Amino acid sequence: MIQMYKNKSFKKSLFFCSIAFLLLYCISSCNKPNTKELYHKFTGNTWARFNLLSFEIPVEEADKSFDVYLFGRFTPDYQYNALIFNMIMNTPAGEERIHEYKMEVKSKAGSFVIECKNDSCEGRILLKKQLYLAKPGILKIEIENLTPRLVTEGIIGVGIRMVESQK
Repeated sequence: MIQMYKNKSFKKSLFFCSIAFLLLYCISSCNKPNTKELYHKFTGNTWARFNLLSFEIPVEEADKSFDVYLFGRFTPDYQYNALIFNMIMNTPAGEERIHEYKMEVKSKAGSFVIECKNDSCEGRILLKKQLYLAKPGILKIEIENLTPRLVTEGIIGVGIRMVESQK
């Protein structure tokens, strides 16, 4: 075994393999977009109608654009074809944006139209494409459940995902 480490060709190949691995690691991590994610898990997989969710996302870098998504995780018990909600977004620069959304969850036949794995399904909807954030601070997003029931069952949780926009 000691003789093998003294072999110059083995040392050279080990050195080049290490360099190649480091280069691959650096290249793969440099290409990943800047992503931030906040998630709210519901107790008992139910979202109360008047439970307003508030997400505060720190923005450290200015002069960047982000794609902002809402994602939801559902159980097979979710009864509705869509998740209807209202979003209020306040940027660090003081802009306020308000919009109502409808995330399709099931087809009219009742089967899930979002990605399902094991005993849960995850759907997402784009809230803002290339949202330009001119200055650092806090991006505040409030989500209000507009489902016309006091309690919406079958929702594991809801989250916000911010991905740096690709140019």
